Amino acid sequence: MSVSSDSTAGDGFEHATEESVEPLSRDKIFHILQTQRRRDALRFLKETGGTVEMRDLAEQVAAWENDTTVQALTSDERQRVYIALYQSHLPKLESEGIIRYNKSRGIVERGPLADQFDPYLDTADESDYEVETKETESSDDEIPWLRYYRRATAVGIAVVAAAWLGVPPVSFVPNLIWDVLIVASFTALSLAQLLAGDE
Repeated sequence: MSVSSDSTAGDGFEHATEESVEPLSRDKIFHILQTQRRRDALRFLKETGGTVEMRDLAEQVAAWENDTTVQALTSDERQRVYIALYQSHLPKLESEGIIRYNKSRGIVERGPLADQFDPYLDTADESDYEVETKETESSDDEIPWLRYYRRATAVGIAVVAAAWLGVPPVSFVPNLIWDVLIVASFTALSLAQLLAGDE
């Protein structure tokens, strides 16, 4: 791709001239859209239509990713998305001419090639977007359940090992009681996940 730039604009960005922008191949477009965070970033820039602060972009992407509002985000949720966008996704989009990203000022705007992504961003309504997220990537809704199961498994293994080795006070309780408690904990965890509506 060859993009010649004109740095006469006063907004902190170098602007490409229209005739110098070569369209991206479909393969390149699909490669860029493979990552949910890139799709979300492009969607946010399309919806806002102007120059945005990188912090605002990261917060909205994090909110969509965690199915919450910007105000309800935790510090970890914000930071995880901010770092990924800052280090990887925004530089990649900028290098392809899709966005303009001024790291020093912390601002982002649509680039000369961003319009090529609009048809793909327009085709997914909100329900398609949610289904696609769950099918293509490990969603944050699934991760806590996986963590709970891992912790329950670790506790179960520790209890069985302690009972087998005769470690007090675990060894004072009959093995059958521990077996029932371990099975009951997994049953309760499964029921909680079922009642929460997660598969």
